[in-house]
Amino acid sequence: MRQPGPVLEAAPAALVFSADDLEHRQRSRQTWWWIAGLLAAVLVSLPMAIGLGPVSIEPGAVVGILKSQWWDDPALASWSASEESIVLLLRVPRVLLGAAVGAGLALAGVALQALTRNILAEPYLLGVTSGASTLSAASILFGATAGIGSASLATSAFAGALIAGIGVYLLARVGNEMTSTRLVLAGVSVGYVLHALTSLLIFASDDPNAGRSVLFWTLGSLAQATGQSVLITWVVVLGTLALLVYWSRPLDALAIGDGTAQTLGISPAKLRAAVMIVTALCVGALVASSGGIGFVGLVIPHVARLCVGSTHRKLLPVAALLGALFLVWADVLARTALAPQELPLGIVTALLGAPLLFVLVRRLNSAQ
Repeated sequence: MRQPGPVLEAAPAALVFSADDLEHRQRSRQTWWWIAGLLAAVLVSLPMAIGLGPVSIEPGAVVGILKSQWWDDPALASWSASEESIVLLLRVPRVLLGAAVGAGLALAGVALQALTRNILAEPYLLGVTSGASTLSAASILFGATAGIGSASLATSAFAGALIAGIGVYLLARVGNEMTSTRLVLAGVSVGYVLHALTSLLIFASDDPNAGRSVLFWTLGSLAQATGQSVLITWVVVLGTLALLVYWSRPLDALAIGDGTAQTLGISPAKLRAAVMIVTALCVGALVASSGGIGFVGLVIPHVARLCVGSTHRKLLPVAALLGALFLVWADVLARTALAPQELPLGIVTALLGAPLLFVLVRRLNSAQ
């Protein structure tokens, strides 16, 4: 009489297991669809963005110019020498650098928001951008690193970013512990001090043109893109992505709380130190190549979470692709909105990112 009992008790567990397994597969499939769709959108956007600017070039001509670098057939050339120079020397490095910088800023934003458990965290939070701006301003205004040569500005920016990152790390570390609250406060403090120092350098300079150059650079621009800067930036961004994906499970635990991370055998202080160092190096390389660009690291991670959730193994690649796509088209707008004059890229990202942030704020208020 009691034989049906175990069968009836086991059946719901089997059904629950099947439902959970099916839901996991559906979420994984959805993530892969997002990655494939965004990757396709980025690949389609690249030749389109290369063709847009003060001098418009048809996408077919752009593809032909790029193909001619591997399969040379002068008889089929339907473009002028000036168009080829614009594409190869100006547009291709600029668009590729924009994709790399957008991906890197989005990755840095995801990492910092997990690190600090603060939804408003972004690369500016660590003061790294301010550090890069301060030393670059000193290089432009007073020739502080003129002996280095043509790479003096990028070297100054990268060195300033590293110094700021180290300063934040030392301020936030008390004993062997580094909490998210101390990290936020240290980053904000260092950022304000360095921002004030940059303003002081501009005020102390007698050259108004140099002051405008510093202001334009601190607001972000891809106009100085070169093949070397593109290669270095992509190597840094891909290395950062690989490390953050490797740390994705510890970041999931840290985003929940230090207690959860410690229960799983993770040292929150060591993880914060490692992720902060990697993030500071990444942001330093990005700022050295493109200046200070805001809102990408703040808004894009939230948009990516709406697409695939908060699991970092899924979130990181989607955020990187969204950041690349966003900044490529933001740069197109920056160089075409007031052509032939170019807008600072940071202004464009702020104008595009602020409405997205308003939507996120309303969603957050409704959820609470």
